[in-house]
Amino acid sequence: MHITILLRQVLMLLTLLALTYLAAGIGALGSINAANFYRELQLPAFAPPGWLFGPVWTALYTLMAIAAWLVWRSSKAHQLALVLYFSQLCVNALWSWVFFAWYQGALAFITIMLLMALLLVTMLLFWKHNKLAAMLLLPYLLWLSFAAALNFSIWQLNPGLL
Repeated sequence: MHITILLRQVLMLLTLLALTYLAAGIGALGSINAANFYRELQLPAFAPPGWLFGPVWTALYTLMAIAAWLVWRSSKAHQLALVLYFSQLCVNALWSWVFFAWYQGALAFITIMLLMALLLVTMLLFWKHNKLAAMLLLPYLLWLSFAAALNFSIWQLNPGLL
């Protein structure tokens, strides 16, 4: 009996990791030209080097999936929290397309603001189910806040491109 429960736990963690990385992959498809485009942009002084984004997002997506798994295993009433989690993942993937594939600075900024709102609600619901899960999303919220400021600044500095 215990091995069945453990196997179910591991399979769900792997499933949530796979689904979260799938969203990352969909976003990455929209960012195929990101490195070249980023080099062409007028950047604010606080812009990080392009190589930093991959490792940061990999760590954040891993923490996000673990947080979702903690919520899944901590409560039977987790459906709404996980629906919001997957909703924000979809908006996250969409942002890459809006900014890097469609070159829409204003719409990308609106998208990231929507993403932050969805994330905040997700964090509140996660908090109700598992406090550690909500705390694991805090680095993501901080990075999104930075990304929103970066998005806005780049959009303002590059009116001809975005």
